[in-house]
Amino acid sequence: MPEIKLEVGMTCEGCAGAVKRILGKMQGVSNVETLVDEKVVIVTATEDITGDQLVDQLSKWSAASGKYVRVA
Repeated sequence: MPEIKLEVGMTCEGCAGAVKRILGKMQGVSNVETLVDEKVVIVTATEDITGDQLVDQLSKWSAASGKYVRVA
């Protein structure tokens, strides 16, 4: 399964938990690893999942929290 890297403006484990919970609900996502200090999320998913889909999934959280989300 391919890995997709995202840059996410996480500042704490609360942010990381929210990102894991939101992305983990997506069909085709098998693992979500968050690196808060590096502001990176590594998602393992099926080949039909794109970085843009992951960003879209986090868009509501991003808008509410004021944190950025983009494909690395």
